[in-house]
Amino acid sequence: MMPDADGRTMRERMLAGDLYLADDPELAEHLMRAAELTEAFNATPARDSGERRRLLTELLGSVGEGTEIRPPLHVDYGGHIRIGARCFANFGLVALDVAPITIGDDVQIGSYVQLLTPTHPVDPELRRARWEAAAPITIGDNVWLGSGAIVLAGVTIGDNTVVGAGAVVTRDLPANVVAVGNPARVIRATGPAAGSDPAAGPAAGPGPGPGAG
Repeated sequence: MMPDADGRTMRERMLAGDLYLADDPELAEHLMRAAELTEAFNATPARDSGERRRLLTELLGSVGEGTEIRPPLHVDYGGHIRIGARCFANFGLVALDVAPITIGDDVQIGSYVQLLTPTHPVDPELRRARWEAAAPITIGDNVWLGSGAIVLAGVTIGDNTVVGAGAVVTRDLPANVVAVGNPARVIRATGPAAGSDPAAGPAAGPGPGPGAG
């Protein structure tokens, strides 16, 4: 059964998390604006940090103080992404923000991480008719996402949690744990009480410095 025509625009349906059609003209204009800003951001000279910051602030919903995102960056709308202070995202972040993506403070994001809010119907007729939907992603403070990690629609990751390189996060993760694998599973707690061992962390970490992912 196709969705009811309830008088809402496709953008209103999308933001409510309901089925919508992505080829709507209003949405197409928002996508084009984001594509133009992303193209400009990705092409900004490395030494022109001021212009890069200006474009990022115009593209995203909000960007905290001291946050750095290394191009290339790829988004859908940009304006549904909010990222806190002192975060670092390495090369190749894909943040498909059909639904809101909320990132806390002091988050470290490795290279080629994917944050994917879009979903598609299992029903083949709805999918053939190009209906789709989305669910938000929330990442807490001081989270570390290892290189190549994928976070799927509807997932919340708690504060201080570490996600190993290449992990696929299909369900919520609590605070203060290390999770690895596909699908990601918790393998231990973190913090001094857990006897934290840096050598046991995920490979190809995201932090700026030697060995960054």
